[in-house]
Amino acid sequence: MNEQDVVTLIVRHRIKPGVDLAYEQWLRRTTQVAASYPGHLGVNVIRDLDRFVCVLRFCGTTELQSWLDSSDRKQLIDEVMPLLVEGDQFEVDGAREFWFTPGQILPPPRWKQACITFLVILPLSMLVPLLWRPAFQQWPWLGGFVPSNVVITLSIVLLVVYFFMPRVTALFSAWLEGRSRT
Repeated sequence: MNEQDVVTLIVRHRIKPGVDLAYEQWLRRTTQVAASYPGHLGVNVIRDLDRFVCVLRFCGTTELQSWLDSSDRKQLIDEVMPLLVEGDQFEVDGAREFWFTPGQILPPPRWKQACITFLVILPLSMLVPLLWRPAFQQWPWLGGFVPSNVVITLSIVLLVVYFFMPRVTALFSAWLEGRSRT
């Protein structure tokens, strides 16, 4: 899979007052069903008062279209419509990556973003070189100044972007949460 093939579905729902629990149950079921579709790469959900922003990633447009056209999704949308104020609003984007700012929600202050980024990168910057050390000793050409820094930096970036940052931002979402735009 080529990184350029990844496509993102951004779904925005504004729910009616008092339906939080019903919507959250529906959302859990929906994310489980979406995850069962081929090419599904993950989902992040961000809540801001009565608004939910769901960011779903698929490995390509064909896989995303399969989810969008599915009878499962149509049934789930029909089920949730009575809970929504503005209906099912979504957009497809092949270029965006989301760590902190999904659409209509203000991003958290930069100092909070910096703290979370530091929390993720610091331990990796100490651990990754240690993990690569045996390979650098076995293949001296890989352990040179430039090659080793390229390998270490690439490892850290890939771990941050694809593994740690989505999980850490979800874990700290309540702390990171911005105020709703008016």
